[in-house]
Amino acid sequence: MNGSEELLIDRPTGDVLRLRLNRPDRLNAIDMPLVNALTGAFDDVDSRAVVLGSSTPKAFCSGADLDLEDEERTRVSDLLYELYEKMVGLPIPIVVALDGHAVGGGAQLAVAGDLRVAGPETKIRVSGPGHGLAVAAWGLPSLIGRGRALDLCLTMRAVGAEEALAIGLVDRVEEDPGKAAVDLASELARLDPAAAGRVKRVVSLASGPLDALREERSGNRESWSGSVGAASLRRGKGGG
Repeated sequence: MNGSEELLIDRPTGDVLRLRLNRPDRLNAIDMPLVNALTGAFDDVDSRAVVLGSSTPKAFCSGADLDLEDEERTRVSDLLYELYEKMVGLPIPIVVALDGHAVGGGAQLAVAGDLRVAGPETKIRVSGPGHGLAVAAWGLPSLIGRGRALDLCLTMRAVGAEEALAIGLVDRVEEDPGKAAVDLASELARLDPAAAGRVKRVVSLASGPLDALREERSGNRESWSGSVGAASLRRGKGGG
């Protein structure tokens, strides 16, 4: 196993790269070292499939770390959009293993993946307009449709595993999402890599998430202020 202290990197099978967020004491809230480690890992993928998960069953990711100073938190949130774009554009299948909560930027990491395997206790929440941001509006319509995307983005309500499966926000619910994600990624790794890459590219073109992602990133960059973080802390919501 290698990687940084905040991101565990290994190969559960020969053609599958596994990345696990590893800040359990912070519910995998994303700081600058973690977003940089994730970006570097997705810049240097040398496998046929990727699993993105967590080292703790308590949470997949609680979003950008709200204990950071305003300027750094803003930078982390902006860099996350760069990461989402890398994930969407990567010509290799990404399977996300969801355990516990996925909030804000954590929910967006899940949306940026290609397939999502949730555990029974998974809860997904896209927290945004309540503190001045649009969160995941770029990717949700292609997964769950316009109306449901508006519902989740505007109400910011949490979605449990079974509802997420019913509406298409996740693809499978398994008792052990980490193992199930590795098994699925191993199947995908046996596909012709060029064909798998074309499928990802065509699906992305058909659903059009990248232009929407860039629009959301630009608007959030203009809207962010220190009061956003303060409001998030008062509400107990994860960052974008």
